Amino acid sequence: MFIKTISSVVFAGLLMTSPFVTADEKRRVMIAPDVFSFEVMHDGEPMEVKRHQDPENRITDLYARTSQGIPQPMHPFEPYDVETIAEREFVLYMMQAQNDKNIMIVDTRTIGWHERLTIPGAESYPYTMMDVPEDRDWALDDFGVIKQSEGVYDFSGAKTLAMFCNGYWCGQTPAMVRAMLEVGYPAEKIKYYRGGMQAWTSLGLTVVGDAADIVE
Repeated sequence: MFIKTISSVVFAGLLMTSPFVTADEKRRVMIAPDVFSFEVMHDGEPMEVKRHQDPENRITDLYARTSQGIPQPMHPFEPYDVETIAEREFVLYMMQAQNDKNIMIVDTRTIGWHERLTIPGAESYPYTMMDVPEDRDWALDDFGVIKQSEGVYDFSGAKTLAMFCNGYWCGQTPAMVRAMLEVGYPAEKIKYYRGGMQAWTSLGLTVVGDAADIVE
């Protein structure tokens, strides 16, 4: 896949460490072997994304419970070939989305969850939008899809969407993806970040929202 072939180039181009590595830098908590942090735009403001540097930092209470839901399969959309991605691939899409308007980071959770805590640069499109024709068409329009007539769409300009919800057990992204596939959204343009917020916060990565202070 394109995202995989450019990964080393993108990471190298976004390297934010000095060529002279100090003792402190050696103790840095890294995103990738050569990536300490990167910048995204969130609500019109630049934000640095990195992992929490306190070695004693712990996961937020929001995602500490181990009894949530039932784990999603690794490939829940078969026979559709939707790619399941992890943090490193998701981060690459975040980086690319800053300069490529054909890539979007999509938070599929309900608005309350999005406002409570989300990933920098993510845009809120709740999975429930797919249940209301007007809301579905509004979302698809934002995703680069042209409505030709009732139930008929032109997907030639569809954007690549890196989508997430609460975690491995959360069904919100799968529900939205299935609804989009049913109306014809190209499977290759959908990337499913299965770990979602639980995996993101477990790595101490930067978050924003009303509850962001409890993970610092």
